[in-house]
Amino acid sequence: MITLAQLSIGVAGLWAVLMGGLAALYAVNPALGLAKTAHHGAELPRVMGDRYLAFAVLALGAAWHGDPVVIAFLFAVFALMGLADAAIYARAGKPFRPHLAAGAVSAGLSLVAFLAPSNGAA
Repeated sequence: MITLAQLSIGVAGLWAVLMGGLAALYAVNPALGLAKTAHHGAELPRVMGDRYLAFAVLALGAAWHGDPVVIAFLFAVFALMGLADAAIYARAGKPFRPHLAAGAVSAGLSLVAFLAPSNGAA
């Protein structure tokens, strides 16, 4: 019999595959990605507000959990997002420094947390 822990791990893995597929779709065909995910340009500022709120809640959750391994992983992902956005905007000739700064700060925190001894909370 499958345990709830095994089920949650399996579904999380499937979700990661689905999200990776959508990321690949956006990389290859952004218009189709928008259509498949039902995103609309006019609503993206509000959607981004939701995303930043989610980032804040994730960071608070990692801090509350208190394990440097969790913090290192989360902020490595935040660094990836910030640096990738900076590269996208830089290539488009748009202001990119806020994203570059966010990516760099996130990478720095990830490194600090990675070097910290884990308390085994995870």
